[in-house]
Amino acid sequence: MQVTLIRHTSVAVETGTIYGFTDVNVANSFPTEAREVAQNLAQEQFDAVYSSPMSRCTKLSAYCGYPHPILDERLKELNFGNWEMQNWATLQDPLLQEWYSNWIHIPAGGGESFMNQYQRVRRFLDELRQKPFRHVCLFVHSGTIRCAHIYAGMISFTEAFSKDIPYGGRSDIQI
Repeated sequence: MQVTLIRHTSVAVETGTIYGFTDVNVANSFPTEAREVAQNLAQEQFDAVYSSPMSRCTKLSAYCGYPHPILDERLKELNFGNWEMQNWATLQDPLLQEWYSNWIHIPAGGGESFMNQYQRVRRFLDELRQKPFRHVCLFVHSGTIRCAHIYAGMISFTEAFSKDIPYGGRSDIQI
């Protein structure tokens, strides 16, 4: 099964803001960015379209012609717990350095670890593989895409952040 992964467009938050589980709005550049994504998908035929329930994903899905995607909580970004809506540059938490040294297993800000997020995404993809689809599209987040790349064997956990995933970016995997 081919899975097309689309990252949401830019968001209306200050650079460096931690917003994983927070439902932040899209940036003013949304129409321009979304138009590019829609053009990129214009020739595609999907058997199903899924989305994170976050508005930054559902707005893009709707703009691209999929106003009623199948929403799934497992497709959300990492839950950064108490760090949500704080800025990385000014974050004051004694556990931050510990998290940096073991972000795969230590929950961010008391939220969830990258492994927790991966397990969520893995369960979704395991379930998706059982469906009779040939090509599906997911409107999601960079962390979700990184988890999907690990699932597909494209990268390892330690390589998860070695490549940038741009806003509005597209990636395709086979599962």
